[in-house]
Amino acid sequence: MFDLIIIGGGPAGMTAGVYAGRKMLKTLMLTESIGGKVSWSMWVENYLGYQYIPGAELVEKFKEHLENFNIEREFSHVVGLSKIDGGFVVNTKEGENYEGKAIIIATGRTQRKLSIPGEDIFLGRGVSYCVTCDGPLFKGKDVVVIGEGDSALGAALQLSKISGLVRMVSRGPLKGNEVIQRKVKDIQNIKFYINYEPVEIKGDGVVSGLVIQDKKSKQNTRVLVEGIFIEIGSVPVSVFAKDLVETNERGEIKVSCRCETSALGIFAAGDVTDAPEKQIIVAAGDGAKATLSACKYLSTLPD
Repeated sequence: MFDLIIIGGGPAGMTAGVYAGRKMLKTLMLTESIGGKVSWSMWVENYLGYQYIPGAELVEKFKEHLENFNIEREFSHVVGLSKIDGGFVVNTKEGENYEGKAIIIATGRTQRKLSIPGEDIFLGRGVSYCVTCDGPLFKGKDVVVIGEGDSALGAALQLSKISGLVRMVSRGPLKGNEVIQRKVKDIQNIKFYINYEPVEIKGDGVVSGLVIQDKKSKQNTRVLVEGIFIEIGSVPVSVFAKDLVETNERGEIKVSCRCETSALGIFAAGDVTDAPEKQIIVAAGDGAKATLSACKYLSTLPD
C-alpha cells in the first residue's frame, strides 16, 4: 500500500508530487498525461520566475523537477475510487488496482470542444481555451471568441482591451450576465455573429481564419483571424470520486482552505475543485497545500 496516491499530472499533481518526495512518502502518481492544460498554452507570461515561456517548456521544467524525487508514475485512466480498510483503492481503465492510505485528486478539467476540423491541429498555434493564459499574445491582432455564456463574454471583454477586432460567434442568443452583455455590446471593437455555427478552422502552421455558417441561410463565411478562443465551458474530471466526496452543482469537488474534501483522507487540488480561480500558479499552490495536509493526516494513522 502506498502512503499517498496522486491522481493527475498537471501543475497541481506535479507540485503535490514534489512535496511528497521531499517528505519521503511512498507515492504513486496516476495520470493520463503530464502537464495538463499548460501543455496547450503557446506562451505563459504569468508564472512566477518566467516572464515569457512556452507552455510545453514550462511543463518540461516541472517534469525535470519532479524526476529528482523517488515518485512512482503510471500512465493510467482512473475510473473508480473506493474506501477499504486502512485506506482507499483506485481502479483504472487498464484493469489495475492501487491501494493508498491517502489520496490527492488533481485531475483538473476537460474542455468542451467544438469537434470541428482544424481544432486539434491548431491547438497552441492560435487555438486556445484560456484567455487569461494566451490573450496577451494576441496584442493588436484580430481574434474570435466562440460561445454565448459568461465565460465567452468575459473573454471578449478582456480581449477588447488587448486585441484588434474581436469577433464573437455564438450558436444562439447571448445568455450570460445581462450587465456584462450590455457592457460588451457597447464596445466598438467587438463584432457579433449571432446564430452562427463554427464549421472549420483554417491555417498554414498557425491559425489564419475561421469558417462560420449562418444557421438560417446555411451560407458559409470565412473570417480572417489569428487567434480563436473557444469558450463553451469545461467539466471537472471528478465523476470517478462522486460517491465518496461532496461536489457542487458544477461537479467541482468542495474543499476547505487546506484542500480537505468531505471524505477523511481524500484531498483535492487545482481546477477540479471549487477554488474560484483556474490558474497555473493557483493549482501549484493547491498541490503543495494538499500534500502538506495529507502528511498531517498520515501522521495521525497507526503504524
